[in-house]
Amino acid sequence: MRILVSIPRQQLELFAPDGACIRRYSVSTAKNGAGERNGSGCTPRGRHRIRAKIGAHAPFAAAFKGRRLTGEIWTPEFAATHPARDWMLSRLLWLCGEEPGFNRGGNVDSMRRYIYIHGTGDDQPMGEPRSHGCIRMRNRDVIELFDLVEAGTKVEIVA
Repeated sequence: MRILVSIPRQQLELFAPDGACIRRYSVSTAKNGAGERNGSGCTPRGRHRIRAKIGAHAPFAAAFKGRRLTGEIWTPEFAATHPARDWMLSRLLWLCGEEPGFNRGGNVDSMRRYIYIHGTGDDQPMGEPRSHGCIRMRNRDVIELFDLVEAGTKVEIVA
């Protein structure tokens, strides 16, 4: 399996080992565009892998903070009481850069930047860049993807 994320198309594709595209999802990448620098709020490009899968048995729309479940479940009403919160929901796929000096190490390290593929609130649009650097997905989609991939799965992010 491998994953291809297209920033221009705001799309994530999952490919089987034989190269066939078996899933296609609308996503939301960074509103600041593509970039690797720490603090940029950009989605990093290049070759990555899934370093860790977090939240295997978490409830649908369960909230995470610092890779830990908060005990909260996202609803539109609950979200309205926290309007500035960047919701990380349902599942987290933590990405690790594979290209030293580009997206790994120093001031460009995707893992140290806490770049995830994660679920988000239903009020957030897909297909347009709105995140703070991560790759946002619908909760049902990220749960499906999570169940289909393993830690170590290759992820290519292109701009």
